[in-house]
Amino acid sequence: MAYSISTQNFVALSDLHPNLARPSIIGVVIGKTDVKGFPDRKNIGSERYTFSFTIRDSPAYFINVNSWGREEYVRSLSESFRVGDCVTIENPLVQTKELEKEEKFNPTTPSCYKLLLSETHSVVKICCHYEVDTKLLSLLHLPVKDPQDFYSLGDIVANGQSLDGRIINVLAAVKSVGEPKYFTTSDKRKGQRCEVKLYDETELSFAMICWDNESIQLAQSWMPRETVIFASELRINFDKFRNCMTATVISKTIFTTNPDTPEANILFNFIKESAATGALDDITEDQLKESINLQTIVDIYTVEQLKVKALQNEGKSEPVYGIIYAYISTLNIDTDTSKIIRNRCSGCHYVVNEMSNTCTFCNDNSSDAKSVFTSFDLLVDLTDHTGTLRSCNLSDVVAEETLSCTLVLSPSLRTGLRVNLLSCKLADPVEASQNLSEKGRK
Repeated sequence: MAYSISTQNFVALSDLHPNLARPSIIGVVIGKTDVKGFPDRKNIGSERYTFSFTIRDSPAYFINVNSWGREEYVRSLSESFRVGDCVTIENPLVQTKELEKEEKFNPTTPSCYKLLLSETHSVVKICCHYEVDTKLLSLLHLPVKDPQDFYSLGDIVANGQSLDGRIINVLAAVKSVGEPKYFTTSDKRKGQRCEVKLYDETELSFAMICWDNESIQLAQSWMPRETVIFASELRINFDKFRNCMTATVISKTIFTTNPDTPEANILFNFIKESAATGALDDITEDQLKESINLQTIVDIYTVEQLKVKALQNEGKSEPVYGIIYAYISTLNIDTDTSKIIRNRCSGCHYVVNEMSNTCTFCNDNSSDAKSVFTSFDLLVDLTDHTGTLRSCNLSDVVAEETLSCTLVLSPSLRTGLRVNLLSCKLADPVEASQNLSEKGRK
């Protein structure tokens, strides 16, 4: 027999205060962070673990909840629920929040307080959706910010670098959700990354990067070209590699999936019309450069190993990323200037038509003509003790800035191996010697 949990049996979040004895509350989880460990200052050599989440029980009220404690307790609690679940919390500690400190890394909330969970005294339980008042569940589709307080993707692009580092709200449709990619950084920390492509009436494709497991898991539930999201407190950055603006999910970000607002409904209608007319069908992911975090590229190859890897990956669309220690054995700068200096579109960053000096890709999909800029477009050979990679692309920003030496692998018409230099810098001789020696022993 189905029954409903009455919210009358719980203290409203708006009524919480530090002197309230053993409160019990209920709400839907609208945001959540990954578990993290920190050195325990009271017990040198040990760590304390923490994660936080945000719950909501009314259109106007939501509050941040923090849990600290042993790794086993914190991880177990975190894994017991997800964003979108309804939970009850018994006997949390109600504390007045330090506004500046609290909201630097946590979502901005209307509450003057925050909740702390104690392993000894607090209890968190998950409610089945059929038990929950539908008014609570409807809060999952109500943005935590003013539904009209957002930037369109076109607004972000138009404002450009003036928005670099800003935290804003965004309303957009989901165009595609990439596969999560897992990596280990040079200092042995494990990480993950997922790129979501967004679009709306003003911009055909805009990258949003997720770096934490919680947002990646949520993103995997979004249906491309069917889902609209309202992202509150999303950080906007200028991506130097792509020469464009991108969005990054941070610990303050809260997603409202398929928001029930007039603004979102307009975007829903645009999605349906686009699907019906096939307006987006001609745009492929290969036409849009993917933002690449160089810090995630840690695999080291010799030229010979890279060629073997190319054969193993033949027919696969995913590129292979890696580092090689090599020298530039051919750099032909005596050729025709038109072959090493190209005009590129400021919108999509691709080489424009030489005759018309316009971007046929952007102009075919937009009434606004895009400006062009001049950049290098060189072919170089890279050589190490095992062989040579011929006709590697050294272009655009990478040809002007020397950062590190990394490679992207993808098929080409003649050799099956096409190499793009994402960045290039002088290698430390000792580091190069050690890595090459290790590769030789393998």
